[in-house]
Amino acid sequence: MGGRRSHQLMPQIVAVCGMPGSGKGEFASVLGKEGIPVVSMGDMVRAEVTRREVVESPGIFGEVAADLRAEYGEDVLAVRLADHVDELLQNHDMVLIEGLRGTAERTLFAQRWGSKFSTVAIVADEEHRFARIQNRGRSEDGDYASFLIRDKREIGWGLDALILEADASIMNNDDLNGFLGACDAWLASR
Repeated sequence: MGGRRSHQLMPQIVAVCGMPGSGKGEFASVLGKEGIPVVSMGDMVRAEVTRREVVESPGIFGEVAADLRAEYGEDVLAVRLADHVDELLQNHDMVLIEGLRGTAERTLFAQRWGSKFSTVAIVADEEHRFARIQNRGRSEDGDYASFLIRDKREIGWGLDALILEADASIMNNDDLNGFLGACDAWLASR
């Protein structure tokens, strides 16, 4: 299924969740290559860090996300993203929201889109996730202590519940080709 709207299918909004380093970005790449628009909640936080002119460091992205949530509500990123997703749905059968991290976000999306909304969890063990984070070289990634702090913060937002309660799960503890094949299989099942 391509990203262009066929007018025969009910539009779908899919949000992908997973712990840091689980493979959400790779999942998004698979869908993006099929013409499905991807909107990233993490990119919204990165843009806010830039807007605030804060020096990028491993902890700053989480701090800014926590500040936004404290100031505007736990669903702030979802609120800011929802209208853009609706615009994309005018011309596409599916839109992917990358980086769902909190139950408040899921609640807002589920209330807004009902049965058109679903979640996919990317699941990987801690060892694989940390190795991936060390290899990708993003400014928000740090040492093992930073990794554990980030995990704890995101679990505090309800990420563990999102993963357990997701509509579908894709395991990502094997090689990249195996994971990409699992992503393709999931997409073909839609």
